[in-house]
Amino acid sequence: MFGIVILCLTIIPGIFTSIISPSNKVQSKYYPNITQSVILTAINILIALLVIIKLKPGLNTYINTEATNFICEILIVGITLGIASFNRKRFTNYNAFDFKIENLRIVPFIIIVSVVLLFGITSPLGNFIPVPESFKKSMMDFGSQNGIFSFLLLVFAAPILEELLFRGIILDGLLKRYTPFVSILISSLLFGIVHLNPWSFINGIGIGIFSGWVYFKTRSVLPSIIIHASANLSGFLLRLFVDIPSLMDESLVKIYGGVTNFILIIIGSVFIASLCICFLTKEL
Repeated sequence: MFGIVILCLTIIPGIFTSIISPSNKVQSKYYPNITQSVILTAINILIALLVIIKLKPGLNTYINTEATNFICEILIVGITLGIASFNRKRFTNYNAFDFKIENLRIVPFIIIVSVVLLFGITSPLGNFIPVPESFKKSMMDFGSQNGIFSFLLLVFAAPILEELLFRGIILDGLLKRYTPFVSILISSLLFGIVHLNPWSFINGIGIGIFSGWVYFKTRSVLPSIIIHASANLSGFLLRLFVDIPSLMDESLVKIYGGVTNFILIIIGSVFIASLCICFLTKEL
């Protein structure tokens, strides 16, 4: 049954994109447009729900939770990426990605921005969104996972697959149709939405905008993968030194050492990120 559903998901996007694809030959060489990007995001969410509801419980009876999460991520994003790649090849006759970094001096600066953006800007913003008690347990369970499969998931699988989809295909196609501002904003919003919770949505928007801007400047997906991996790695390393479950009932203000430290961390993060972005603007 699950295989039939996945097969349908592979065929349906082609039907949708045929209907909404422009007839003009000059325009049709670009994929996707905004509507097609939204459809890809909806497909990703639908596959995620199917995998979580139908497949994940069965896998958990045979392998541990971390391995299950790793396999599920590969399936969810991998299938969506396959659909997107198939349609891009169909409409544009192009299905390659650029992995070159012409200026290696940008690498340490994009890593720094990724880390300070996560801990000093997006996480403090997400702190103002209350966490329901019903959701705390799942967040604590995920936050306590620090094994090899969680490492592979956060630092390799998710950054590679998600950046290929959201920057390498979706943003790349949007940039060929719309302004950089609109393209980066739309791709970042969709990237935040697929995380399916408001806290990850905030982080997704922040990382997505920065990653999208760097992709616009370089047209290479590798810097975006490094940005995503750096943010995830910093979060993973935090798990090794901090008892995440014990902090779930604490506000970020208290975790950061009080209101004064909280404000100073935000100001310092904005300052450091601004300096690095100024450097990147010149280098890119």
